[in-house]
Amino acid sequence: MPRASRFIALSSLGALALAASLGAAAARPLTVVELFTSQGCSSCPPANANLIKVKDQPGVLALSFNVTYWDYLGWKDTFGKPEFTQRQVSYEPPLGHDGPFTPQVVVNGHADVVGAAPGEIEHLIAATAKATGPSLSLDVGKVSVGAGSAPGGKADVWLVRYARGVVQVPVARGENTGRTLPHANVVHALQRLGSWNGDAAVYALPAASGGLSTAILVQSPGGGPILAAATD
Repeated sequence: MPRASRFIALSSLGALALAASLGAAAARPLTVVELFTSQGCSSCPPANANLIKVKDQPGVLALSFNVTYWDYLGWKDTFGKPEFTQRQVSYEPPLGHDGPFTPQVVVNGHADVVGAAPGEIEHLIAATAKATGPSLSLDVGKVSVGAGSAPGGKADVWLVRYARGVVQVPVARGENTGRTLPHANVVHALQRLGSWNGDAAVYALPAASGGLSTAILVQSPGGGPILAAATD
């Protein structure tokens, strides 16, 4: 084979290999790590710090959901919303708990840990099975969910808007008075887009605002396992 032809062939093979590599990376399942935390909880800062340590791990989607049930202690959480509290409450019966507590880390919707001790979150990520549900893709104005198995015949499709990165929050009252608390990938909005029954489906995706990032979760109802996740 002439040298020029060999070069073209090798270049083509290299391009194909690169494309295959990029495709594999895009298809890699995400491990969803949810931290339920509160600025009014004195035991939460170590878990916040531990979430920061894992937020940039390949294949990990780390999210901070700030809850509201400690607001009565004198500091209203600046990110807390009732729907985030309700999300945590829905997890507790399947996880074997009587009620919500902070801090709590839930991985892929079916395993949890306090998350405040060094290495706790990393160990739970390593020990938790990856999501093996349908394919997910995000495009302008739409979310596409591929065909697959929906345990029990249905699952919820959730839209999560979050601020990627770390933000520092000064706390003026309550148990953390005078402290500045770091938060990673803070969730600002949670919306159910619809139900998925196992057939390929497309859902309308509202435009993001305020520089927020988008994540989509396909999840068994009632605080069940997360079947698939994608982020932009």
